[in-house]
Formats: sequence, structure tokens, C-alpha cells
Amino acid sequence: MYATAIGGTHYTFADLRELLAKASPLRSGDALAGIIAADATERVAAQMTLADVPLRTFLAEAITPYEDDEVTRLIIDTHDANAFMPVSHLTVGGLRDWLLSDAATSAILATLAPGLTPEMAAAVAKISRLQDLITIATKCKITTRFRGTLGLPGRLSARLQPNHPTDDTKGILASIIDGLLLGSGDAVIGINPASDSPERCYELLRLMDDLRLRLAIPTQSCALTHVTTTLALIERGAPVDLVFQSIAGTENANRSFGIDLALLRESHTAALALKRGAFGNDSDNVMYFETGQGSALSAGAHHNCDQQTLEARAYAVARAFRPLLVNTVVGFIGPEYLFDGKQITRAGLEDHFCGKLLGLPMGCDVCYTNHAEADQDDMDGLLTLLATAGVTFVMGVPGADDIMLNYQSTSFHDVLAVRELLGLRPAPEFEAWLNDMGLMKDGRSLRANDKPGELPAPFAPLLAEA
Repeated sequence: MYATAIGGTHYTFADLRELLAKASPLRSGDALAGIIAADATERVAAQMTLADVPLRTFLAEAITPYEDDEVTRLIIDTHDANAFMPVSHLTVGGLRDWLLSDAATSAILATLAPGLTPEMAAAVAKISRLQDLITIATKCKITTRFRGTLGLPGRLSARLQPNHPTDDTKGILASIIDGLLLGSGDAVIGINPASDSPERCYELLRLMDDLRLRLAIPTQSCALTHVTTTLALIERGAPVDLVFQSIAGTENANRSFGIDLALLRESHTAALALKRGAFGNDSDNVMYFETGQGSALSAGAHHNCDQQTLEARAYAVARAFRPLLVNTVVGFIGPEYLFDGKQITRAGLEDHFCGKLLGLPMGCDVCYTNHAEADQDDMDGLLTLLATAGVTFVMGVPGADDIMLNYQSTSFHDVLAVRELLGLRPAPEFEAWLNDMGLMKDGRSLRANDKPGELPAPFAPLLAEA
């Protein structure tokens, strides 16, 4: 039991799970689950109590039973005690203070990451201001490689997301060309198929790979289909660069996605065997994972845990497979879980902070559904804050409006704007290609600025085809 008193009122919390939930900043998903603090005073009491919890407690007290949940077993069994040693004497509050200090350098944080559990990261996030989340995340430098190098300082990558409601290849090709001309696509060209048909996914993979080869683009492609479909496509000889899968923070939530750790291991091994990366043995980042606060609750698999802590636990699943990309689709599930722009903003910065602290190449789909109390001004704010915090990649969607998934995200122009605002550039290999194509010079998009009407010669026949 955990307890504290404020103004003569005593507050008690039965276990670490309840303490974490009641210390979590207000959000609609936890209210829906009935696990939030009764009022702001109880929330502050929980945060004060949580700040005094020793970090070692998280190794002794699991929020879901070890014997019942394979994600818990993964967290405990892979914990690096040696990496944890430098902070093992600290409390949650002490870790926050240390992370904000000059002693916590990028190099030291990289060696610390395997020693931190997701619950530790989530606990620090709960007692941190947005400024803290940004300041600490900027120190975390995580680099991954496939055909390009992602996550380098001073860089901001973008996933080119050319979804189409009927998977029309001409419509998809037109969106890809639009994105490339505006400098998006260095993280990945990734399509969410409207149909999970293996035939359609094969066709889309072939479309993206043919275009990549035709233009010699140093990027990677991905069809965001279920991992079992991708495994079948690999066996068929499809040009699979990355294996995609949505993941969550409990075993039962992952089962609701039709996966377990064994299936992810099988797909990881299969993708590695293809050896499609450009860096030889260093091209071992072959997975693309997506997450989002509220997924476990929506599956009835949250075990009375708060959604932010469970989101951080999904990152333990991700880091076991050394992914190229991890993307928190922050506002996609809807207002039942993140009600408005304020909650979406907080969640996006929390997710990015926790993922980076745990050693992951974190991106964020800065997004909202049309029935949420949010608008594009909220997305502009979160995008700018994340770019300041060193986010690895964001989304590039035509007009910021995904016409297949029917939600609002960030546009190709939004990516350009924040790059120019903060002096950020695409991945170096992709930037060199943009320069060679006459689309960029000195980090500036010529297409968007100086020569909006001029197109490189290789694009003219592509536009005719589209």
C-alpha cells in the first residue's frame, strides 16, 4: 500500500497499478475505465507519492502478473541489471531530476535505456511538465538504418502515406509523386491497404518497389497489413522491405490483434533473411510498429491499468525487435480515449518521451478524428513541439486529410514548414537524392519555394501514368 496526506486528508493507493493510474494526467480513456483520481487533489497526492517510489520497486511489483502476461515476462526477463545500476538508488522523482541534469548526456542515456522498464519511464512522464518531456527527449539520440539513416541530429523524416479508399494504383501513384516532389518519404513510403487481400498487397508492394528502382530512391516501402499476410507475401517472393504490425502493452491486447511474441519473432527472422537493406549486416532494422494509447482498453485487455503506462509497455515489445520505425498514432482511436487537443498534445509528448528514453526510434502520427474536440491548430502545435523534441519522423498525407482512414493528420507542406522553421533536414541519403533531382538545395525545397512549376524530367512520364 502507498499513502500520503495533503491538508489533513489521507490518501491511500492499494498497489502500484492504482498509484500509476491515479497519478496519470486526466484523459477520457482512463475515465471510461473508471480508474482515474477522484479529483485534482487526489491526482496531486498520487503524483507526490509516485515521485517517492524507489525505482527498484518496479522490478519487484508487476502491474500485470508475471505468470499471466508474456509482455510482463519480456520486461522482467530482458531487464539489464548492469545498465540499471547507475540509477538503481534513485526514486521516480530522483530519476526525473537526474534526467534533466547535465549529467544525463546522450551517450549515457543510450547505455541506460536497457536498464529502464516501461513502467519507470511512464512514472517519470506522469510527474513531468511538457517542457520536461521535451527537454529530456531531445537528449535521446536513436539512429536506425535500412536504405537511409534515420534519427540523426538536425534531421526530421516523414512517412509518405498515399492511402486511397479503393486502393486505386493511379491515385496512389499520384499521391506518392506529390509527396516525393515536396520532400516526404525518407522514413518510409507506407500504404494502409483498404483491403487486406494478399493479391492487393502484393500489387501495392510491387508498385512502390518499381517506382523506387525506377527513380533510385534511397528509401523503403511497406504495406501496413497484418503480419501473417506479410509472411505469406515473403514466401511468395514479394518485395517486402519492412514488416508492419500494430502492437500493444498486454498479452491479451496483442491477441486481439491476432499476434503474440512468437509470431513477431518469426516475421523478424523472415525479414532479416531477405537482406534488402543497403548497409549489409547493419541493415537489421526491418520492423515497423504502430501503437496508440487506449488500444488495450478498447480490447478489454487493460487489467485496470492506465492507458499511458500500457502504451509504454508496448515499447518493450517493440524494442525487442530493433525496429526501423515506431509510430504512436496519437489521436486516431478517438475522443473516447483522448478527448481533445490538450489531451492529444500531452499524450503525443508522453509517448515520444517514453519511447526515446527506452531506446526507440519514435515517430508520431500527429492526428485526430473528426468527432474529437480538436482541430488543425492543435496539430500544428503538437507537430512543432515534437519537432523541437527531436521526433524521428511524422506523417506526410496529401492535404493532411487521409481519405481512406477518414482522419486528419499532417501534410507534406506541414513537414516542409517545420523543417524550415527549425532548420531540420531529411535523412542524408534522401536529401542527396532530392538535391540530385533538383528538388532541394541547401536544405530548402525548390519545388515549394523557388521553382513551383518546374518538374525534374523523370517525373513527367510518371505524372502521365498517374
